Parts: sequence; structure tokens; C-alpha cells
Amino acid sequence: MRVAIAGASGLIGSALTAHLSGAHTVVPIPRGLPDAHVLDGADAVVNLAGAGIGDKRWTDARRRELETSRIATTERLVAAIAGMARPPAVLVNASAVGWYGDRGDEELTEASAPGTGFLASLCQRWEAAAATASGAGVRVALARSGIVLARSGGALGRQLPLFRLGVGGRLGSGRQWVSWIALEDEVRAIEFLLTAPVDGPVNLTSPLPVTNAEFTAALGRALRRPAKLPVPAFALRAALGAELADELVLASQRAVPGALHAAGFSFGHPTIDGALRHTFA
Repeated sequence: MRVAIAGASGLIGSALTAHLSGAHTVVPIPRGLPDAHVLDGADAVVNLAGAGIGDKRWTDARRRELETSRIATTERLVAAIAGMARPPAVLVNASAVGWYGDRGDEELTEASAPGTGFLASLCQRWEAAAATASGAGVRVALARSGIVLARSGGALGRQLPLFRLGVGGRLGSGRQWVSWIALEDEVRAIEFLLTAPVDGPVNLTSPLPVTNAEFTAALGRALRRPAKLPVPAFALRAALGAELADELVLASQRAVPGALHAAGFSFGHPTIDGALRHTFA
């Protein structure tokens, strides 16, 4: 296949490019899509573009940047696809389990109701922009990823320095559910969606979500470091800003990958201990 990827230089995009390159032709889509001809001949498009959700405080300017880098970029990409004489067969568009908002202990499937808050609204508008590609006859898979486990970058990468020093621990109460996925399973799932007859929302999460307390304990075991110094919620809100802390770090999302399972996808690293051992092997 010829696969065009937006956001090919990011954490997931780099891993996906390396994974696909052995069997497929991978074409990076330039930022801003200045030349729509880059899509010519593409059998599939993967859109991973978007500024880092947790990289900076959510000021008004940062919110606009997060929106533009996702929604406006996706709108331009879909417009280019719709204008092609031969559109690609599939668009796999990134999203996140933040779509569901803070849901406590509720088990979340692709059929669950949408959540509220800035992050949930952002994901919902992002998905809506991508879904319009179906009007051009393109199958659209909306990949709602959990925390992607990687040695560097992403949410895990930001926690590692403290845990390696032995001063990590649960965040807030630790009772909030964490939906996660090993980086290897993330890229395998995206590859699977290129050809599997799946459309609409797809939870890219391990079938075994854990609480934050379980996640941080497992991270301590994987690094052979103590993980017993909790970070209270008020400290997280002071450091990150209340909105970011509440919606990204302290929110509870217990998502399960119903669509992937129904389509026959098999996880290589379904347990948190096994996934973290693999991540740091």
C-alpha cells in the first residue's frame, strides 16, 4: 500500500513510519498540506497531526493552537481528499479517550455517550471534521487512543525522571482509571485499521485498563524503584493549571477496545506489567 501520514515525525508517527516501511510505501504529509499532490496515489491516509495536549498550560492562546492543529488541519486534509479523482480507500484519524470526559468507574465502549469539558469537546469536533471524508466514499476510522507507553515522549516520558529518582507515586487519589496501550500495539492497531472493515470510533486501548494507583505501582516495579510518594491533586492543579490537571491527569476513563476485538485484533501486550517490561526492555 501507499500510505500518506500527517504527523509522521511525532511519537506515534515515527514509530508507525518505521513499522510500515518494511512492507509499504510511506509518504509524509508536509505540515499544513501545502501541496495536495502528495496524496496522489495514496491507498490510505493516517492523520496524527496535532500539538501536544499536555505540553503546556491551557491558556486561551494554547487552546486555539490545540484546536487549529487538529480541527483546521483535518478540515484541510479532508478537503484535499474530497477533491481527488481517486480518493484513498481509508482515513485513519487520531483522536483520544478524552472524548469521553471524566466518567468515574463507568466502562466505556465506542457506543458510550460523549463527555463534557474542553478536551472532550476538542476530540468531538476533531472527529466530526474527519468524518466528513465519508462523503467522498472514504472509510473513516476514528482512533481514540489512551496513554501510549513509550520510553521517551508522551505522558509516560514526562513521569519517568521522577520515577527513576524513586520519588514517583500516584496522582491525586489514584482511583481514576487509566486507559493505556503499548506503543507497539498502537502502531499494529493503526496498521490493522488500514485494511480491516472497521469504521467510526475505535478505542485504541488495552483490554485491561488500570487505576492510576495500579499504573504507578507497575511503573515502579518495571523501573525497580519505589513509587510511594503521592502527588496531591492541589499540587497538580497548581503546577499544570486546574483545567489541564482535572481533564487530563485526574480524569477517569475506563475505556475498552470493543471494536478492535470484534474485528479480530489481537494485543501483543495486554497487561500493564508486561507492557512496561517490554517498553523498558
